[in-house]
Amino acid sequence: MALTKADLVDAIHERIGFSKKEAVDMVELIFDTMKDSLEKGDKIKISGFGNFLVREKPSRAGRNPQTGSAIQISARRVLTFKPSQVLRTEVNESLAGKPISEDMIRRRGKKDDEDDGEEE
Repeated sequence: MALTKADLVDAIHERIGFSKKEAVDMVELIFDTMKDSLEKGDKIKISGFGNFLVREKPSRAGRNPQTGSAIQISARRVLTFKPSQVLRTEVNESLAGKPISEDMIRRRGKKDDEDDGEEE
């Protein structure tokens, strides 16, 4: 299950007591402010949560996996998120002792397949 914008609005409405309209406006303002900062190339640092930043990736040579032909991958900007140590610790502690879901196993299996060339 994913946390949605509507879930954030509901949480603000219930915990702080703002009207639904005020909560929607607050969530939209926060996201718009974050988007504007990232569009300008600014870094967003949220203490205890993490950092959002836009990285420039240069163009590079690549390969079409279906045909095997060489292609040029264009330069682009990518958004990255690096969680803070506080967030990492809290997430890991909250998952301690809980069974791993099938989805997590599938995702982990994909990563293991990519590392086939490495020996342990």
